[in-house]
Amino acid sequence: MRQKLVVANWKMHGNLATNQQLFKAYLEKLSTLTDVDVVVCVPYPYLAQAQSILKDTRLAWGAQNLSKDAQGAFTGEVSAGMLKDFGATHVIIGHSERATAYCESDENIATKFIQAKAHGLTPILCVGETLIEREAGVMEMVVAKQLDTIIHTYSAAVFADAIVSYEPIWAIGTGLAASSDQAQAMHAFIRSKIAALDEDAASRLKILYGGSVNPQNAVQLFVMQDIDGGLVGRCSLNAQEFEGICRAASSCQ
Repeated sequence: MRQKLVVANWKMHGNLATNQQLFKAYLEKLSTLTDVDVVVCVPYPYLAQAQSILKDTRLAWGAQNLSKDAQGAFTGEVSAGMLKDFGATHVIIGHSERATAYCESDENIATKFIQAKAHGLTPILCVGETLIEREAGVMEMVVAKQLDTIIHTYSAAVFADAIVSYEPIWAIGTGLAASSDQAQAMHAFIRSKIAALDEDAASRLKILYGGSVNPQNAVQLFVMQDIDGGLVGRCSLNAQEFEGICRAASSCQ
C-alpha cells in the first residue's frame, strides 16, 4: 500500500521570521505522525532555512520550480543540482499558476520532469483542466495530453516513484474543491493510463489531489482508492489547518 503524502506549497509567501514560527509549529504538531510523509515546498530563498531547521526531522523539503537546463547562461534560473545542494528532495513542476503566467509548454515541463529525475529529485507534476474544459466534458483529454508529452518522449517508466498532482484549475485557491468522486475518477484515469503502458510504474506512482484541500474535505478525498494524499496551498500557511489535513491522511492509511 502506498503511504499517504501531504505536500505544502507555500507559493510566494513567507519571510525569515514567519517561516521560523511556521516550521516550529509544523514540528510540534506533526512529530507524532509517523505514517504520513510530509514535504514542504518553499520559495528558493528559504531553502537554506528549511535545510537548517528540518534536517534530521521527519519533514522533507523541496522547491516550487526548477530550470530545464543543468547549467549555463540562464540568468535568474535555478538548476536541479542547486536544489540538491540545499538538501531538497522534491520539486513542483508545471503548476498551472506558472504555466499560465509564464507560458510554459508541455515540452518545457517534460524536460523539467526529466531534469529532476536525473538529479535524484522527486518531481511533483501538476496536471488539470479549466472549468470550461470540465463543463465541455474534455477533462480527461486535457490531462492525457499533459501526460502524453512525457510518455511519448521518455516512456511511461519514468513515472515510477514520481508524483502526479491532479489540480483542477477551477478549484485552485477558489475554495471550491472537486468532489471526492470527481477527484477519484480522474486519479483512476491517470493511474490506468500509466498502467496500460507500465503496470510497475503505475503501482509506484503517487497521485495527489490539489485544489482547495482543507481539513473539512481531506478525509473524503484521501479515503478514495487512488488518492494518495494532497498538494496543499493556502491551508499550508496555517499550522493548525495543515495539521488537520495531515491527520486526515493518517486516518486514511
